[in-house]
Amino acid sequence: MFKAEGNLSNLAPTSDSPVNFRVDKAKGIYLYDQGGNQYIDLISGISVNNLGHQNPEIISAINQQVSNYLHVMAYGEYIQEPQINLAKRLSELLPETLNCAFFVNSGSEAVEGALKLARRYTGKSKIIAMQNAYHGSTFGAMSVMGGRKYTQAFAPLLPSVEFMEFNNEGDLNKVDDQTGCVIAEPIQGEAGAIPAERSYLEKLREVCTKHGSLLIFDEVQTGMGRTGSLFCFEDYGITPDVLILAKALGGGMPLGAFISSKVIMRSLTTNPVLGHITTFGGHPVSCAAAIASLDELSKPNIVGKVREKEAVFRELLTHKNIKEITGKGLLLAIHFETNEFAQAVTKNCLNNGLLTDWFLFAENALRISPPLIITYEQIKVACKIIIKSIDEAT
Repeated sequence: MFKAEGNLSNLAPTSDSPVNFRVDKAKGIYLYDQGGNQYIDLISGISVNNLGHQNPEIISAINQQVSNYLHVMAYGEYIQEPQINLAKRLSELLPETLNCAFFVNSGSEAVEGALKLARRYTGKSKIIAMQNAYHGSTFGAMSVMGGRKYTQAFAPLLPSVEFMEFNNEGDLNKVDDQTGCVIAEPIQGEAGAIPAERSYLEKLREVCTKHGSLLIFDEVQTGMGRTGSLFCFEDYGITPDVLILAKALGGGMPLGAFISSKVIMRSLTTNPVLGHITTFGGHPVSCAAAIASLDELSKPNIVGKVREKEAVFRELLTHKNIKEITGKGLLLAIHFETNEFAQAVTKNCLNNGLLTDWFLFAENALRISPPLIITYEQIKVACKIIIKSIDEAT
């Protein structure tokens, strides 16, 4: 049975009840504690470790770059091959209008940059975000977080931010000529893996184009193959004006990016100069890891098998206490009747050798977000543990 351990008195806490899982090592889809006990990782560091832990090609790329140089200068001043090569690689994989990347350290920073970019380019201050959306915890990102539970203690936040109900076409009239941007996730992660309806995103794209508002897609959780295509927006055939990537982008290293057209991006370079800067953004080691990760994701039977693996999870996760399973690909949520029951199942899973967690705006749901390399046999073992843990909570 798992036992919480460790003195965290010198480490700033994020809550009064951390899991306190002491990690000794990680390999593939597994984490190991100091006792050598093995745990199936269905969290992937919150959709970060898409290729599992300690992928040899990523480790090799990191070691090679470390032997060359680490940080040398603030982003954008020196020519660093890992940054150039990663930006080129992304432009080759993305639509023509998403051909210019600005690298930062995280998803929150990428959101901050995207919001600044929209205001600077359009000259309009109004921002529209979605209810139950999570985009990060820095001040601007928190301002577009759609849940007062997590934001009201830090009010007042950014002005001129309004919220719409996700998938509600009746709310689209909030987008008007004063709107600089609309920020949305193709799948609302922290709402409990809720996919956008195709017609909704199509009409959202239309209304943004009509009013000259930039459409920003936050693919921090959904990007890099997690939903069965390299980028989730590809499933919908709808291209945003700005794309936000992070988490799995760095292959386990800290890296984020906001990506747009060269024309739009140039608005951050003048009046004033250095409109957006970062010291460590696009760190050469992180960029090297990202390139290796993209190489691995491009191989057969990784992204291309995600939908099949989703189907196996859905087939095996049947239980009278499961109300529904939402999501797409390997970003899924198991919904239960109550938060308390979900917490009990989570605890049982941990004791039974499996790691999962909840969602910020869907505390009655469990996260299914394993490394994309999980095998069919490993999925079967994971599902057996989950069903057993549900039975023990019943």
